[in-house]
Amino acid sequence: MKINTSTRKKFRVSNKVKKVASKDRYRLSIFRSAKNISAQIIDDTKNITLLSASSVEKDIKSAEKVNKSKLSEIVAEKLAKKAQEKKITKIFFDRGIYKYHGRVKVFAETLRKNGMEF
Repeated sequence: MKINTSTRKKFRVSNKVKKVASKDRYRLSIFRSAKNISAQIIDDTKNITLLSASSVEKDIKSAEKVNKSKLSEIVAEKLAKKAQEKKITKIFFDRGIYKYHGRVKVFAETLRKNGMEF
């Protein structure tokens, strides 16, 4: 059975991140659709999601209309605030099938500005 290109890309990037992952860092996985963006911090040793943030949450959705790059910044700030509350500062950035460009890059840079290390 053949695996399509996007699935191969996702496994290639995620497996590289998982191989170098240490026990003191978690993995930040990102998902981007045409209109929304979401991210979650995952503990791969226990296979659980520690926390997540998305642009479809009520408090973000009810805010004023903004462009998609600004939406990425808002979600990144919210995720960084949640991570600071749980004392998570070091992560691995799993970009999935997406290039480190545009909204993904804005998301990562905003996380760095808010104290996350990767």
